[in-house]
Amino acid sequence: MLNAHELARGHKRLLPLIEHALSEGWNVSRTPGGHLKFVKPGLPPIYTSATASDHRAERNARAMLRRAQRHATVVEHPDQEGADHD
Repeated sequence: MLNAHELARGHKRLLPLIEHALSEGWNVSRTPGGHLKFVKPGLPPIYTSATASDHRAERNARAMLRRAQRHATVVEHPDQEGADHD
């Protein structure tokens, strides 16, 4: 398995994103086309560019990871609206 520095391939902006994803339990790999692929069991894979076109790319990718996790949590534990809560 590649470490965060090898996955970043010299793109310093990617390193914090990769380290964050790894610390949150995501598996990070490179696609044949050079994009980053984030995979976590039970969640759909998330792909992002490895050569960000703007300064918000890292923040946007983190948001995608958070949304995927949040959505999975809601699906696993749907709110019990309308249920009796004693």
